[in-house]
Amino acid sequence: MGKIIAVSNQKGGVGKSTTVVNLAAVLGHKGKKVLIVDFDPQGNTTTSYGIKKKSIRNTVYEVLMGECGVFEAVVATEFRGVSVIPTTQELSGAVLELVNIKSPQTQLRSRLASAKDFYDYILIDCPPTLDLLTINALVAADTVLIPIQCEFLSLEGLVELNNTIDRVKSRLNPDLKIEGILFTMFVERYKVTGQIVAEVKKYFGKQVFKTVIPRNVALSEAPSFGQPALYYDPKSKGSRAYEELAKEIIKNKL
Repeated sequence: MGKIIAVSNQKGGVGKSTTVVNLAAVLGHKGKKVLIVDFDPQGNTTTSYGIKKKSIRNTVYEVLMGECGVFEAVVATEFRGVSVIPTTQELSGAVLELVNIKSPQTQLRSRLASAKDFYDYILIDCPPTLDLLTINALVAADTVLIPIQCEFLSLEGLVELNNTIDRVKSRLNPDLKIEGILFTMFVERYKVTGQIVAEVKKYFGKQVFKTVIPRNVALSEAPSFGQPALYYDPKSKGSRAYEELAKEIIKNKL
């Protein structure tokens, strides 16, 4: 049975979609079967895999609302081992519709149940908000991977998300664990970087990944070509960093 990892942070711009896109590519390249669930209405992950939104037949919205089965929405990519359930802006309207459904927080979990037996990893790209979409992702997930930029304001988002995870564990998903906290857009020479790293490690200890993701041109450029960095520039520092992250996650038996 596969593992469902929600990649989440309630603060935007921390490298959440970048992490989903590139971690999935590396895991797939290593022979794992990976499904990406693009659960952010902005659809950056969908675009980063070169999927044309106008050509999409079914999206995660249809899956969530029970209008199609999970496998009817899966789009195979040209990159080894990786498939995507794409999204469009239509997903943003699901929040209003879900409130009228019985057990609205558990809809995604029930929809993904059959896929969990088929894929080694299911990565959910969560929206940068605390709403019913994020709650659905956390209820569906086995673990949460938390990207955090080395800025003081990011600490607030980390604390808020940790509180949300605790609430979800107490009420809806008692087995939910933190996969790890990942420092992104990492610039070692900045003084604030060391301060943030020390503060996070003080409270989260071994839950912090050893791997850090540097600021890297390839990671920024690759999405415009519809490619993960591994295929756009496999020798880049960003690509190599996600290879190291994938190794840590494969070893992690949570």
